[in-house]
Amino acid sequence: MRSPLNPLRPLWLFLGFFFAGLGFVGTVVPGMPSTVFFILAAYFFSRSSQRFLNWILNLPKVGPIVRDYRNGLGMSRRAKIFALCMLSFFALTSAIFFIPVFWVKVLVLLVGVVGFWFIHSRIPTKEIVLARRQLEVK
Repeated sequence: MRSPLNPLRPLWLFLGFFFAGLGFVGTVVPGMPSTVFFILAAYFFSRSSQRFLNWILNLPKVGPIVRDYRNGLGMSRRAKIFALCMLSFFALTSAIFFIPVFWVKVLVLLVGVVGFWFIHSRIPTKEIVLARRQLEVK
């Protein structure tokens, strides 16, 4: 038996495609993240379309990363270090060389610090999670 139609489904679909589009742009624009947008797209597709969720989860390069994140594995150590380095580089470079207004510099640096903290402390490291799971099994 089918469940009643979700009145927010068109919004979830739109947001899924919006974030998938940003994810694809992020794959070609240096310094712009892509994985986080694909994770958001998967979240919104999970609320609106199994077909498009499967599409995101089966993308060749991104699908395994999104599946790992959804399974609670977080990011690989290598990806985490790369993300933190890129975040630091682009926030600092932007604030020092490209933004003339002082309060905007401070804002960019503050957002960079919050992003760094979030990735470092709130997103699990895949290798650590897998090691813990192996210990729990034994």
